Amino acid sequence: MLPPKQNLPADQRALLRIYSNLDEEARATLTAFAEFLASRQSDAGLDEQPIAEPIVIPRPQEETVIGAIKRLSQSYHMLDRSALLTETSSLMTAHIVHGRSAEQVIDELEVLFYRHYQKQGGDRLD
Repeated sequence: MLPPKQNLPADQRALLRIYSNLDEEARATLTAFAEFLASRQSDAGLDEQPIAEPIVIPRPQEETVIGAIKRLSQSYHMLDRSALLTETSSLMTAHIVHGRSAEQVIDELEVLFYRHYQKQGGDRLD
């Protein structure tokens, strides 16, 4: 049974007619597929949106590695921290366990955060 006639385009009326003729299981499958298609389209639209600009917080002369991670996390607030976790932890370990200088590790952290920003489509910082 078709719903009351609405002012819908022909393709939408045809889809409703098909949907109305399906059994409950087939309707659920069609709905799930339509939701899947809609989510793919929504996800594609997200890729086209520009990424937020970083908030450049100047590097202090005396900074700890932990302080640098906090500063860079604030600067690059748009990045997914979980994507940076492994590399950030490795650099922190290199500093604490292996004795790499804070300055070297912080330099690499800045490159790491910037590289992840670029991967997400960020512009070059000037």
